[in-house]
Amino acid sequence: FPLYPHYTGATSATANDAFFRALASEKRQPAVRTVAEYFEHPLYINALAQSVIDAYAKLEHKPDVLVTSYHGMPLRYLMEGDPYHCQCIKTARLLRDELKMSDDVFKVSFQSRFGREPWLQPYTDETIEQLAHDGVEHMAIFAPGFSADCLETLDELDIELHEEFLEHGGETFSY
Repeated sequence: FPLYPHYTGATSATANDAFFRALASEKRQPAVRTVAEYFEHPLYINALAQSVIDAYAKLEHKPDVLVTSYHGMPLRYLMEGDPYHCQCIKTARLLRDELKMSDDVFKVSFQSRFGREPWLQPYTDETIEQLAHDGVEHMAIFAPGFSADCLETLDELDIELHEEFLEHGGETFSY
């Protein structure tokens, strides 16, 4: 069970490859199946929506904008046929619809780029900065592409981008 709701060769395929390599050395191999991506499954979408609803209920200031941030990857992967980007966009659309939010208060972005080649856009850091410059005072960010919190994501989104949003004029930031 790769713990990624969206399929990409860099994550789900790599996890499955490692699993099957480990089985190759076993004398008796069990019957196995892998779990397909579940980016649009109604239970997943409902769980994401409920997570946002529960988080909003605990906040002193309701966010003006919700930014969904998916882990980025080089744009080249999309051009080579990797379905990840399309699946992230579909998850975002289904989540936005489930939450009954409009495009002006629900944003999609991609984080964690490095190197020189173009990555999936819009970039989360630039999106956060632009929102602050546009006068958004209260924002929330959500990473629906992980089944469990990832330390890299927590550091990047909840610490670095939190500070960046406040430095550019935002007032409250919730992860």
